[in-house]
Order: sequence, then C-alpha cells, then structure tokens
Amino acid sequence: MKFTKVTVVGAALACLLSSVAVPAFADTADKRIALSNNYAGNSWRQAMLTSWEKVTGAAVSDGAVAAADAFTTAENQVTEQAAQIQNLILQGYDAIVINAASPEGLNGAVKEACDAGVIVVSFDGIVTEPCAWRIAVDFHQMGKTQVEYLAGRLPDGGNLLEIRGLAGVFVDDEISGGIHEGVAENSQFSIKGSVHGDWAQDVSQKAVAGILPSLSDIKGVVTQGGDGYGAAQAFKAAGRDMPIIVMGNRHDELTWWKEQKDANGYETMSVSIAPGVSTLAFWVAQQILDGKDVPKDLTVPFLSISQDTLEESLENTQAGGVANVEYSQEEAQGVIAGAM
Repeated sequence: MKFTKVTVVGAALACLLSSVAVPAFADTADKRIALSNNYAGNSWRQAMLTSWEKVTGAAVSDGAVAAADAFTTAENQVTEQAAQIQNLILQGYDAIVINAASPEGLNGAVKEACDAGVIVVSFDGIVTEPCAWRIAVDFHQMGKTQVEYLAGRLPDGGNLLEIRGLAGVFVDDEISGGIHEGVAENSQFSIKGSVHGDWAQDVSQKAVAGILPSLSDIKGVVTQGGDGYGAAQAFKAAGRDMPIIVMGNRHDELTWWKEQKDANGYETMSVSIAPGVSTLAFWVAQQILDGKDVPKDLTVPFLSISQDTLEESLENTQAGGVANVEYSQEEAQGVIAGAM
C-alpha cells in the first residue's frame, strides 16, 4: 500500500472541495458543542486538545457556534466518562464529541444523549451505539503496515518487540491485531516480547528496559505512537544494537531519527493518526447541527512519514508536539462529500 502524506491529504481535499458549495454559517450560532475526552497523559492527546482549542476557539469567535468546551476525565475509566457524558446532557449541550474509553462501554450514556436530542460524534476511540456518528482510522491496517514495511527492509525476517498502547482501549487492540496479522502473513518474523508503553515515551522506556535482558537479538520494534524514542533510549542504555524502530510522528522521535539518519544513515518510517482529527469531529458535529446529511461512518487516512519526507515533517512539527493535520469547515465538508 502507499503511505499517506500530508501533501496527499491536502491534494485529495482540494479535489473534493472544487465541487463542494461552501455555505455560510446558518443555524448553529447558538449551538453548544462539548468534547468528552477519556485521557490526556501523552503528547498525542495534548496535541489533540491543543488543536481542538485552536480551531474551535476561532469558530466561536467567528460565530459558527456559541461554545466548544473540552472536558477530560481524571482517569481512563468507562464509568467516569459515562457520568461525564450524562452531566453534559444535563448541562444542555447540543452535541457531544467523544474520544471514548471503550467502544461498547459508553453505549448506554451515548443512547441517553441521543434520546435527549443531543448529537454524538465519536472519533479515534469510537463508540458502536448506532445513533452516534463515527470518524475512524483503520488502526488494524496501521499495525499491519508496520510489518509490511519491515518485510521490505528485512527480507530474512527476525525477532520483533511489540510496544502496545493503553491496555483495554479499542485503539490498542486494533493496532496490535494488525501487527499480529502482519506477522502471521510474514512468517519470517516472530514477536518475542510485548510490553505496554501507554503511548508515552517515559513509560515505554521503562517497559522496554525491563524486558530487554530476557530477549535475544531484536531486529525490529513495532509500536503504536509515543513510544519509539523511549524504546531507542532503552536499547542505547542497554548497549544493544539499534533495531529498526517504527516511530509514531512525535517531535522527539522525528528529531532522534533525523540525528541518526545524519550520523549513520539510520532508516525507518513513522505512522500515526493526526491529532487534528478532533477538529474534523468538531466540524462534523457542527454540520449535523446545521441540518446537513452526514453518513454515520467516515474514514480518514493515517499519517505516514518516510525517509524522504522526514525533514519536511520535522520542520512542520512543533517541539513537544506531533505531526499534525487540522481541518477547516470547508475541508470537513470535503470529507463528508467524499463519503456520500
């Protein structure tokens, strides 16, 4: 498959927009949209919230909506997020955008929202309740793509280390499932160890450092995002040969990769969902509130960075942040039109 690049996304959206009539803001100036987020403990989630604030803040100032408030639970618990959604219903929000702790666990609270006339749009961590809208990335393929890349780089295969994300979360299960399917189709590889890095560099470094003494020669590390740099530091500290580590679009990962590329020609790839998908979810909710016909399921591409696009991507990624794509109202209309 072809890796998705920012330029490809932009070109695709431009083609869609050429045939889309862009209406003025209509009936949503008095509408209030809330973001219900289950977790904020890594750079991707922080970037997601920053993108939300940036785009929705401008939308409120421009009169597109009356409010676009963000709420994050203290713990990644389904019961806590369900209670949060119920509170948002009582507070009278017209739409709730959800990054969900569980695809099924929040369905009761989501159904309550729908029954109260509240629009529900889920993204990243999606929900399965039929009344809600879903903005999904093919996380399964994102995992499988990593193994396909390694198969091209390492035709003789070898031992792999898997770094998983946050246990019990849909995204973690999907990416891991794709990785294991890729390994099943490329039997020259074998996963010799698996740890949870919680999509955070510090957690990943400790987890990898803990398992490395029990592992023989590792040729590749498959990841989920927010863990590549931590893995590299653990291998370095252990004095081990540096394997091909798939990165996750974080600034520190891209910076380390660039340093290694310049020093010794180190080559890898990087892949993740753009945190700005939260802004697409916002505009989708706004469009639904504005009476537009929107399919219940929308799919957006994951964002890949190659050896050739590393420098450009790093230059456009804020320190401490993640390579990103944010959406305007017009671009969201293009995504919707493409799915119709």
